[in-house]
Amino acid sequence: MNNNLQKPRILSIETVARSRLFNVESVDLEFSNGARRVYERMRPSGRQAVMIVPMLGEDLLLIREYAVGIEQYELGFPKGLIDPGETVFEAANRELMEEVGFGAERLELLTTLTMAPSYFSSRMNIVVAQGLYPQSRQGDEPEPMPQVRWPVRDMLALLEEPDFREARNISALFLTQRWLSR
Repeated sequence: MNNNLQKPRILSIETVARSRLFNVESVDLEFSNGARRVYERMRPSGRQAVMIVPMLGEDLLLIREYAVGIEQYELGFPKGLIDPGETVFEAANRELMEEVGFGAERLELLTTLTMAPSYFSSRMNIVVAQGLYPQSRQGDEPEPMPQVRWPVRDMLALLEEPDFREARNISALFLTQRWLSR
């Protein structure tokens, strides 16, 4: 790891497109060697997200959720944005209650991932939830999300499922496997 790299100097930032959800910025940079480039990125929001790997006994709990970007249902772990003022664990427990109908007695942060950091500033906190108890909370989901129980002993078989393809879910699966083997 080279910590001696000098970050490029930002010369200007300009909004080039905006929608209800996204703000695209053009960022004019000058690198330490004098090279200049213009990059585009999603405007940083500062908000993070959480993905929960719920463990109920010897099973993982997953959900099926519609993914409009690929226009199909995806199998994965519950997730959502961290609300202002919430901790990672408060958000994880809230999302778990909203999407799966369980609360958790124990939550452990495995890591924080970035996604396409050349374009996005988003961070996803991966949390394992154990000691689950029934507890529902109304969320903002447009439809109920069917649950799928998956045996922990066969967790890597999820990689063979045609609708379990999202990179953060796969990362969470391997991080959980490593966490369980310690």
